Amino acid sequence: MDRNVLAGVLIPFAGTALGAACVFLLRKEMNKFVQKALLGFAAGVMVAASVWSLLIPAMDMSEGMGRFAFMPAAVGFLLGILFLLALDRLVPHLHLDGEKQEGLPGNWRKSTMMILAVTIHNIPEGASVGIVLAGATAGGNRITMAAALALSIGIAIQNFPEGAIISLPLKEEAGKGKAFLMGMLSGIVEPAAAAVTLLLAGSITPYIPYTLAFAAGAMIYVVVEELIPESAEGSHSNVGTVGFAVGFVIMMILDVALA
Repeated sequence: MDRNVLAGVLIPFAGTALGAACVFLLRKEMNKFVQKALLGFAAGVMVAASVWSLLIPAMDMSEGMGRFAFMPAAVGFLLGILFLLALDRLVPHLHLDGEKQEGLPGNWRKSTMMILAVTIHNIPEGASVGIVLAGATAGGNRITMAAALALSIGIAIQNFPEGAIISLPLKEEAGKGKAFLMGMLSGIVEPAAAAVTLLLAGSITPYIPYTLAFAAGAMIYVVVEELIPESAEGSHSNVGTVGFAVGFVIMMILDVALA
């Protein structure tokens, strides 16, 4: 595997692992103020990545369709939303600070369902990295390797707070070592999804505009369904908004500067 491609696959996982390592540095659960800022930040990164790294390239690559160049992006985006909606309804999971299990009924441990909640939205993140890397290596597309790496770095940045938010609440229940391992493993699905996407690169190349938009739709679903409500709930909701703005701007700069 090309060195740049390998880096692109592993960088997001490294972000989750570093965030999970906070369990060794912080004595208590993350401060609510900081937690909401980080949730908003993650939402901003994902929205900017969906627009600049996924939807805009999807429409640019479809310009041969003339005034219907929006079609692959629109279709793929809606399919991504529906895919995550189905996962949300089927997979048993529990959101941060949530008490009511979502998805199909199951007698799973709270820690397992929290990890599953993160895993659900790590799948489209990993797939989006794999799709963009596949587009960059295929040639003839308007996706550069620098842009693909920018997406990987952006997702890694938003994975850092995610790893911390997962591992810290598990410290009392499972101990530091196991909490770190569980937080880190919540992100293992990302390189796995990216690797599977790359293996299928030959098959998906003709449909890259659709797959890019599919990943964008799945990521936006996560933002609207989970990250923004969690960052806006209760006190300090304005902090989540500021975090969103900062995350959005940083990801936008990364994508444009490294393109």
